[in-house]
Amino acid sequence: MKEKAVALKYDKEKNQAPLVRAKGEGKTAQKIIQIAKENGIPLKKDEDLVELLSKVELDKEVPPQMYKAIAEVFSFIYSITKKE
Repeated sequence: MKEKAVALKYDKEKNQAPLVRAKGEGKTAQKIIQIAKENGIPLKKDEDLVELLSKVELDKEVPPQMYKAIAEVFSFIYSITKKE
């Protein structure tokens, strides 16, 4: 099974929900992960969530039915950044 990755961007001033900014598998996924690591962006491994998010079009907001899953990601990021 190929590695998959999805990158989200959220600007609470401009968007109601996070946007899918990048997505891909194989080499594209590796590049997304590499860029995130180089920029100190937290990574969360969740294959089911990536599978769901990969169905969202690029530069589109995450749909309301995915909000609960996204809330878990934000909780994860908050817990990491709070420790730092």
